[in-house]
Amino acid sequence: MKDKDIKRSTEHPEADVKHIVRGIARQGLKPASGKTSISLRVDAAVLEWFKAQGPGYQTRINAVLKAFKDASI
Repeated sequence: MKDKDIKRSTEHPEADVKHIVRGIARQGLKPASGKTSISLRVDAAVLEWFKAQGPGYQTRINAVLKAFKDASI
C-alpha cells in the first residue's frame, strides 16, 4: 500500500509523535507483567465512581485490588 492510498479519519488519524515515542521508550525495559482478561461483576455505583475519576479506571481498579492483596499478606 502506498502512502497516498491510506485514508485518514478521526477514527484512524495520522500517527501521533507522542504515541511513537511512548513505544520507543519501552525498548530495553523489562516487559510489563502479563494481565489476564476476566469478566467481573461489580455494583453499578462502584463502577461509575471509578469511571468518574477519569481515563484509566480499569488500571485503578487493578491497583486497589493489588493493594488489598498486598495488605492481606
